[in-house]
Amino acid sequence: MTAATEAITGQVVLVGGGPGDPGLMTVAGREALFAADVVVTDRLGPVAVLEELDARIEVIDVGKIPFGRATPQEEINRILVDQARRGRTVVRLKGGDSFLFGRGGEEYLACTAAGVPVRVIPGVTSALAVPALAGVPATHRGLSQGVSVISGHVPPGSPQSTLDYGALARSGTTLVLLMAVTNLEAITAELLAQGLPADTPAVTVADGSMPTQRILHGTAATIAAACAEAGIEPPAITVIGAVAGLSDLLTAVVG
Repeated sequence: MTAATEAITGQVVLVGGGPGDPGLMTVAGREALFAADVVVTDRLGPVAVLEELDARIEVIDVGKIPFGRATPQEEINRILVDQARRGRTVVRLKGGDSFLFGRGGEEYLACTAAGVPVRVIPGVTSALAVPALAGVPATHRGLSQGVSVISGHVPPGSPQSTLDYGALARSGTTLVLLMAVTNLEAITAELLAQGLPADTPAVTVADGSMPTQRILHGTAATIAAACAEAGIEPPAITVIGAVAGLSDLLTAVVG
């Protein structure tokens, strides 16, 4: 990179936007968004806040729709670097937290490799916030002393899967499944085959934090069928573990 290029290089800000409700976006995240020259966003996260942006701020949609239109990650990285090299402040707006299954690490590395300054503003992760909104604590005294957050993007047995489902079934931790709508039946079947009790409470929360939020209750043995019958589509989060049984009680008290 030449000295002239360095002089006009802007920056990239990786902003975790939270689970979807604009009110759950951090103050720092909102400040960065409204100070941007360009916002690179997708369909998840607080997209409603984009309507509040000044007309001068360019919005680039790089949405990744399951089984639909998708911008390759390499192209997203290129856009971030190219825009910053034009001397612009670029906000990459993600749902949840950029560093939890959000490819924030890949974007961070791409920017630093290109000599582009980059900083991170963490977001409220959907893995914990969405269950909480449904009355499901990730941990609870006497019920769960740990949490395992799992990507369900690929099914058990896939060459791309690196998960030890036997260890997860025996872990005694709360299991939080993200991106698992399509593979939920295969995942729960494998957990049961590995020894997870069939009557372990389970809950699925679709469109968490949004007006369209839906909550389905079941067990490790029934939740996949319940989701299929209800026509649940992404985004949705499934929690399996004793804490899932607290949902009705806590929502009754809080609601």
